Amino acid sequence: MLDTGLVLSRSQIESRRPERNLVDARRPYGFFVEPECNALGEAVDVATILLTNRECPYRCVMCDLWKNTLTYSVAPGDIPHQIRYALQRLPQAREIKLYNSGSFFDRKAIPVIDYEAIAAIVQGYETVIVENHPCLCSDLCFRFQELVAPAKLEIAMGLETCHAETLRRLNKGMTVADFHRATKRLHAGGIRTRAFLLHWPPLMPAADASLWTMRSIDYAFSCGVNCCSVIATRGGNGVVDELQNSGQFTPPTGTSLEQIQQWGIEKRLGRVFVDLWEVERFFSCDRCRAERLARMSAMNLGQSVLPKVLCEHCQ
Repeated sequence: MLDTGLVLSRSQIESRRPERNLVDARRPYGFFVEPECNALGEAVDVATILLTNRECPYRCVMCDLWKNTLTYSVAPGDIPHQIRYALQRLPQAREIKLYNSGSFFDRKAIPVIDYEAIAAIVQGYETVIVENHPCLCSDLCFRFQELVAPAKLEIAMGLETCHAETLRRLNKGMTVADFHRATKRLHAGGIRTRAFLLHWPPLMPAADASLWTMRSIDYAFSCGVNCCSVIATRGGNGVVDELQNSGQFTPPTGTSLEQIQQWGIEKRLGRVFVDLWEVERFFSCDRCRAERLARMSAMNLGQSVLPKVLCEHCQ
C-alpha cells in the first residue's frame, strides 16, 4: 500500500500509470466549441483546443492529463500548426482556450519562439485563456499578454484545495501562499485569473471534502480570481485507483456536485462552474441522470440556481 504520509515520489506515481494514448505533435488531441458565461455575464461561444505537447514536469497525485502528452518537447512551429488545424475545423467563437495538459509558460512545453505566431492567430478573440502552474508565472506571462493584445489574457491555475496538508500530499509542488503570490502578481499586471479546484481530493476524508471545496472557493475569490472551475476527482490514473482501493480516496457523489454548484453560485462572489466532463459516472440513477446533468449545464451557463430535479426513485 502507498505510504502517503510523505509526498509520493516521481517513481511511485509513474510506476502505477497505465499506458499513455498515442498522440501526434502536429495535431491537437482535442478541440471543440462550447458556450460559457464570460466575465461580463454573457453566454458566449468558446473555442477550446487541447494542445499536444511535453508532459508537465510536476507529478500531481490526481493528474491524468499526462495520458495525452509526449515524452519529448515539440519542435518550433508545431503548436501554431496545431492551433490552425483546429480553428480550420471549428465554427467561429468569441473566446479561445489554449489548454496544454500542463503549463503554457513552461519553456519545454510551448516554445517561446512560437509566442508571436500563436498571438497572431488568436489576437482577434476577445479573451485568450491558457493554463499555467502558479510557480511558473514568470515574465513570460506579460510578454505573451503584450503579444495577444487587444485580446484579454486570462490564466487558469490549479489551486486544487486551500487545505495546506492535503495540497502538500497531492505533490502539487506549491503552497497556498504560492497561489496567492501568483494571483497578486498577475492581477497587478492586468492579467485575469481563474482557479481549478478539486472536489473531494484524494487523501482527504470524505466527511470533510465538501466543506473544504467551499472554503477553497472562498479562498480563491479572496485572491481575486474571476471564476472557479470545480473538477470532480476521478480514478483512472493508477495512483488514485490504488488510493481508493486502500480507503484513502472516496469518489464524490452527483448530489455533492449539485450542492457545491448551487452554494457557489448563490454566494455571488464570481462565476462558479462545475466541470461536467464525464461526471455522469457520479450519478447512479438512470431515471434522473440526464435531467440533473442538463440542470447543471444550464446553471453553469446562466450562473443562476434552477429548481432541483425531484426523482422518486433515488431521492
